Amino acid sequence: MLRLLPAVALTTVLAAPAGAQAGAFTLTSTDVHAGQQIAAAQVYKGMGCSGGNVSPELQWKGAPANTKSLALTIYDPDAPTGSGWWHWVVYNIPAKTTKFAAGSVPAGAVQGNTDFGTPGYGGPCPPAGDKAHHYIFTLYALDVDKLDLPAGTTAAAVGYTLHGHTIAKATLTALYSH
Repeated sequence: MLRLLPAVALTTVLAAPAGAQAGAFTLTSTDVHAGQQIAAAQVYKGMGCSGGNVSPELQWKGAPANTKSLALTIYDPDAPTGSGWWHWVVYNIPAKTTKFAAGSVPAGAVQGNTDFGTPGYGGPCPPAGDKAHHYIFTLYALDVDKLDLPAGTTAAAVGYTLHGHTIAKATLTALYSH
């Protein structure tokens, strides 16, 4: 087994995203905290939930120097659908952007359709009494200036397109139950 370790280490180095900076690509928020319960302000309003449905403040640093644009998704893998639930998808975020204010997206960004059936932020709202769901916020650094997708593109289709253009990702996972 010890003979395999150098090969594994080399594979890990070779698999690092092209153009990645030495510093870590990180995603943080003053509204949402890793491993903690999401506040009522960000919870969906409807479907049995009574939150404010305001998208959280988000900020990031360490995107690779060759980033041409960014995208953001929020996904709940615990939703009882068989395929999870997409709560937000934002793409064509200008590369120089380093934050979202609460309740907004930067000029030029496009919001794709979520599993609520409309574009824009849709906060957490798992079934009442269900175990805490994980809400995975993922910020993607992309190798293209814009994703050429039509209005109303679903989160799953945006995700498929992101897969071929991602050079780095930063994630933040928070929880919600009621």
